[in-house]
Amino acid sequence: MTVARPNDVRLAPGLMLALLAAMASPLYASAQSRAADQNVALAYEGFTANGDGSHDLWFGYYNRNWDHEFDVPIGPENNIQPNGSDLGQPTHFFPRRNQFVFSVRVPAGFGDDDELVWTLTTNGVTERAYGMLRPAYAVDEVVMSANFGAGGQTGFNPRLAGNLPPEVVLEGAAEVTARVGEAVTLSAIATDDGKPGRRAMSRRLVGQSHFVPNSATGLRLSWYWYRGPAAVTFAPSQTKVWEDRRDGGNSPWSAGWQTPEVPENNRWSVRATFTEPGTYVLRALAHDGGLLDYADVTVIVKR
Repeated sequence: MTVARPNDVRLAPGLMLALLAAMASPLYASAQSRAADQNVALAYEGFTANGDGSHDLWFGYYNRNWDHEFDVPIGPENNIQPNGSDLGQPTHFFPRRNQFVFSVRVPAGFGDDDELVWTLTTNGVTERAYGMLRPAYAVDEVVMSANFGAGGQTGFNPRLAGNLPPEVVLEGAAEVTARVGEAVTLSAIATDDGKPGRRAMSRRLVGQSHFVPNSATGLRLSWYWYRGPAAVTFAPSQTKVWEDRRDGGNSPWSAGWQTPEVPENNRWSVRATFTEPGTYVLRALAHDGGLLDYADVTVIVKR
């Protein structure tokens, strides 16, 4: 499975994530163009090990634009090789940094020299992320939490000791049908172990440059548009899943944002409305500020 690439340069995950986080800081962003002519850079976040000897390779991305989103269907401009073009990657790309967006499970026989290569072309620029099992790319709960902002600037935080990821279970079928203009109701149950607990995003961090982000903590769930040909309207409106650090952005990374109370019976329901027919994937993403879980619903929209 090894893919030969001359002149390829890799960064260890910690260095790569620190660089991307620094690029996303307010000071750096103020010097960047906000035009929509930037592209999306891909990120291999690292791998986590499973008890059966398999591994999950985690990928994310960095949309260099602030206000422009991309839609790139599975195909020549959005594929993962050599195992197949569609391994669960997104086709809709939100602005700025999006960490640990999806994982690809590889079997125990996946070797140190094997790779999965995600290729994406946006605005005429082709980027690649190389997933592999070299030790420098190993991540665990502490690393993931620190990169999302729950770990604080010093990395390990006693509040996170023993933290387990949330768990998401869909209510209803994983594939449903809908019609253009008619809302379909989706529900998911999300549970968590209560760690790290609810904490608002500090207002004291506004305007400061950090090598890792800071975010609000406590169990939250957002339904969002993961794949599909056109924008989806959600009611009620959903908390952002990308690192929007601007004030008033309904984002866990914006100053003063407070995680809402968990709804009754831990049930998050949403009404999704579509303007165009096609096949969509809507994702229920549960997050506690440090760790995550997700479940997908495929919606076949007809006229």
